[in-house]
Amino acid sequence: MTKVRTRVAPSPTGDPHVGTAYIALFNLAFARQHGGEFILRIEDTDQVRSTPESEQAILDSLRWLGIEWSEGPDVGGPHGPYRQSERGSVYAEHVEKLLASGHAFKCYRTPEELDAMRAARQASDSSMALKPSDLLLPADEAARREAAGAPYVVRMMVPEEGVCVVNDLLRGPIELDWSQVDAQVLMKSDGMPTYHLANVVDDHLMEITHVIRGEEWISSAPKHKLLYEYFGWDMPQLCHMPLLRNPDKSKLSKRKNPTSIMFYERMGFMPEALLNYLGRMGWSMPDEREKFTREDMFSHFDIHRVSLGGPVFDLEKLRWLNSLWLRELDVETFAQRFAQWGLKAERVLPIIPHVQPRVETFSDVVPLAGHFLGGLTQLTPAQFEHRAYDDEKLLTLLQFGLWQLESIRHWSKESIEQSLFPLAKQLDLKIRDFLFPFFIAIAGTPATISVLDSMALLGPDMSRARLRHALSVVVGPVELGKKRLKKLEKDYQQILAAIAAEAAAVTTAE
Repeated sequence: MTKVRTRVAPSPTGDPHVGTAYIALFNLAFARQHGGEFILRIEDTDQVRSTPESEQAILDSLRWLGIEWSEGPDVGGPHGPYRQSERGSVYAEHVEKLLASGHAFKCYRTPEELDAMRAARQASDSSMALKPSDLLLPADEAARREAAGAPYVVRMMVPEEGVCVVNDLLRGPIELDWSQVDAQVLMKSDGMPTYHLANVVDDHLMEITHVIRGEEWISSAPKHKLLYEYFGWDMPQLCHMPLLRNPDKSKLSKRKNPTSIMFYERMGFMPEALLNYLGRMGWSMPDEREKFTREDMFSHFDIHRVSLGGPVFDLEKLRWLNSLWLRELDVETFAQRFAQWGLKAERVLPIIPHVQPRVETFSDVVPLAGHFLGGLTQLTPAQFEHRAYDDEKLLTLLQFGLWQLESIRHWSKESIEQSLFPLAKQLDLKIRDFLFPFFIAIAGTPATISVLDSMALLGPDMSRARLRHALSVVVGPVELGKKRLKKLEKDYQQILAAIAAEAAAVTTAE
């Protein structure tokens, strides 16, 4: 009997997502149930957005939760490397096989040609999927572009019509129409593979037997099945888990729910409680009890107990469950766990140099630095009132600031300053006035250490979460509407263009 092997394959392009932990947990539980192996692979083919910091955060956050792997980029294993960026020659070899067999083709279409094709499709209400018959150039034109060294991507051949049947462990046979499947790009013009090629090649070479992933990948399953057929490989058993939802049943998103795993660590949730809660997302213990340990889950796990209804990730429910875990601790253990969370040296020591010059007694520390031990700051709209701007400008300032902070790849005081200060100039605000609402959002008061230092020390997860919370307080109970958001996005793009133009002018002058 083939040994069960499952995997999780996150992309290191931002804060580690609770959805990643959810999928990792179920893959690990399934492997444990069958006496198999669970591995971790880093899908870092997006070289623009991938960062070492994000990869490390993924490893740290999953380990904090109690999810471990037998093979991965940090522990090695017989099927490495486990970072896709280090497997370029493997993908190139397999792309050549597809080209040689006629199952893939070089596509020299320009972005303008592709845009025109899609616009024509949209105008005629046709399927937006572009097929090989749409994309292939006449032989002489293809030869001309090739001779001229024109850039190209490698795309897969796909059927023009018919139905693809994909077998799912939870859903049974799923029928998907080939007319909706485009000639997927397999290798980008920079030589990096897309998710689809790398995913299939890696899963085969790493001997993955079961692919347990989110249901958003169902539409990609025909492409993956076709690639397995083209290579002559057996396809792993697919299992598509239901998506995590916000309380309003929309897809879990950072706008409506904190999604970063490390946010929950900074908030002071017990990892056992968060893992317990994720285990309840679409699954239940045979006796229906709500509080259970990781080992309890593994001992009783059965993938067929997963419900296909979208599980709701409710922060209040998580807080309640966490309170059960906290109250069951004895006093000594509670004190130890609290100290490990809030008073550990690596968290406290960086704060001291900012606080020490400002205090006269130890009791002065908490007013200055209490926000480092807090969660989401208790705020009211009145706290944000300032002579330098009205409500609309305050909203613009906070939203633009959040978007700037979300774009930072390498989080530091310097990168925060470089993101925010040009924005202050474009909004015609003095730095002191510009930073005031950030002080309120982050610390609840301007009477504390530098807000840039605070954000650097709090980290991107908590800093961004507090700004989103501040925005919800400023906007009020009525959510920011699509029309208003669209206008803000348009204005923000104009601001970005102005910042870029000014930076270019400075460079030219130098």
